[in-house]
Amino acid sequence: MRPLCFILMPFGKKTVNDGRMVNFDAVYEELIKPAVLDAKLEPLRADEEITGGIIHKAMFERLVLCEYAIADLTTANANVFYELGIRHSVRPWATQLIYAEGWGQLPFDVKLLRAIPYELGPDGKPIKKEEKSIILTERLKVAMEAKTDSPLFQLLDGYPTPDIARLKTDVFRDRVRYAEDIKAKLYKARQDGVKAVKAVEDELRDISLTDHAVVIDLFLSYRAIESWENMISLVERMALPLAKTVLVREQLGFALNRIGRSNDAEQILKELITERGGSSETYGILGRIYKDRWEKAKECGNTYLAQGLLEKAISTYLKGFEADWRDAYPGVNALTLMEIKTPIDSRQPKLLPVVCYSNERRIAQGESDYWDYATQLELAVLGYNQAVATVALEKALTLIREPWEPESTARNLKLIRRARSERGKTIAWANEAEDILLNQLKTY
Repeated sequence: MRPLCFILMPFGKKTVNDGRMVNFDAVYEELIKPAVLDAKLEPLRADEEITGGIIHKAMFERLVLCEYAIADLTTANANVFYELGIRHSVRPWATQLIYAEGWGQLPFDVKLLRAIPYELGPDGKPIKKEEKSIILTERLKVAMEAKTDSPLFQLLDGYPTPDIARLKTDVFRDRVRYAEDIKAKLYKARQDGVKAVKAVEDELRDISLTDHAVVIDLFLSYRAIESWENMISLVERMALPLAKTVLVREQLGFALNRIGRSNDAEQILKELITERGGSSETYGILGRIYKDRWEKAKECGNTYLAQGLLEKAISTYLKGFEADWRDAYPGVNALTLMEIKTPIDSRQPKLLPVVCYSNERRIAQGESDYWDYATQLELAVLGYNQAVATVALEKALTLIREPWEPESTARNLKLIRRARSERGKTIAWANEAEDILLNQLKTY
C-alpha cells in the first residue's frame, strides 16, 4: 500500500482575472497524477475526500496526517492558500508547490517559495506536461529524504514541530483512517500472536513505501504482543520522516529498554528531549528505564546505587508530570516510588491530591481508557481510599486491550504492597485488587 499524497487544488474549470479558463481536472489527470504515481505514491484530491461525514474533518485530517502534499497555487484560490498555511504550520517537509506560469499573479507571500511552474495552452490544459511531471516526481522523491520545505520551519529557529502523531500512543491506531482490510487483519493477528502479525507485515512488502498509518498500526501491534525485536527491526525499515516522529522514537526507546538495551534507549530519549523539549511521555519512558535499573541494583544488593537510581527515577517522572499537568501517568509513578523510599518521601502528601485532580479531570472529559482508571486505582491505593479503588478496578477491567496493561498495574501495586509490608502495614483490599489483575491475565 502506497503512502498518500494529498492534492490541494481547485477542481473543474475555473476562470482567472483576465477571463481565461483553467481546466484543473486536466492538470490533475495529465500532469499531477502521473507524477505522483511515478513517485510510488497514491494521489488523493481534496474534492475526492467527501465521505459522508463533515467535509472539514476529512480535509483537516488529510492536511495533517498525509505524508506528502502538492498545492496548486494557480488563480490564488483562497481555500488552497488557507489549506497550505495549515499544512506548512504542522509539516516541516513533503509539501510541493506548483502553479501555471503567466496565468495570474502569485501573492507576495509565496513568490519566494520554491514552486514548479507549468504551462497551459489556450484551452486551459497543460502543455509540455511530461517534462513538468518528471520534475514533480523528482521533487516528491527528494521530499522522502525529510528536507524542510515549510517557510515557517526554515525561517524561525527553534519553532517546535507539533507532535501530530501523539494523541495517545495506545489509541493512535484508532484515530487515523487507513485501509480497513489491513486494520482488520492486524486486529485479528494481535489475538493470534507474533507469527500472525509478521504475516500481515510480509503482505505489505516495502515498509518504507507503505501508508504511515498502517506502519504505525503494525508497530503498535508488535508492542501489544510484546514483540520488541520486531518493533526495533521495523523502525530500521520505515521511511525516514516516519522514523523521526516523536511517537516512533519514544516507543523505540520503550522497546529497547524491554530487551535490556537501556543505554541505547536512554540515549534516544535524551536526544529527543534535547531536540524537542521534554514531554510527559518521553520523561515517563525515561523514568521507567531508571526504575528498571533501580530494581536490578536492588536485586543485586547494591544498596547505594539502588538509592541513587530510585531518586533519579522519581526526579524524571516528576519532570514528566510538570511538563504536562494533564497527564497523570508520570505523576502516579513518581508517587509510587516515593512510597517505596524509607522514610516515605516528604513530597508525597503534597503531590498526591494534585495528581488525583489531574486524573479526575481527564476522566471527567469522557472517552477514558484503561490507563485512566488504572491510574485512579493506583492513586486510591496510595491514598488508602477503598471505595474509589473498587470502582476504578471495575471500570479498568472492562477496558483492558492488551495483556501487559493489567500486568503493569499489578506490578506497581506489588511495589506498594512490599514497601508497606516492610513497615508492618497490610491492606487486604489492595492485595485483592493486585490478585484480580493478575488473574485477568489468564483470560488472554
